[in-house]
Amino acid sequence: MSADHTDSTGAQAIVAAGDTQFTISVDGRQVGLIDFYDRDGVRTFTHTEVDPAFGGRGLATILVAEALQAARAADLRIASHCSMVTQYIGKHPEYQG
Repeated sequence: MSADHTDSTGAQAIVAAGDTQFTISVDGRQVGLIDFYDRDGVRTFTHTEVDPAFGGRGLATILVAEALQAARAADLRIASHCSMVTQYIGKHPEYQG
């Protein structure tokens, strides 16, 4: 699975899903990731990072949103051990509970 987005500069950002990680790329260069693991119907997010050179462009938000949507589409409950994911969930009640 991969999805195309546009960051705040208008650059194309592509989110790709893997078995334990989603990545985000800009201009063909991976610039961020979010790690997770699945267990007993729960997807737990453990770490998110974006290259500081690409900070302030909304890439982490795009990445987290895509990862959470994929968890919901897979009918998995969501848990977070990552401050970025926890903050996002706090602002988007549809992912709470």
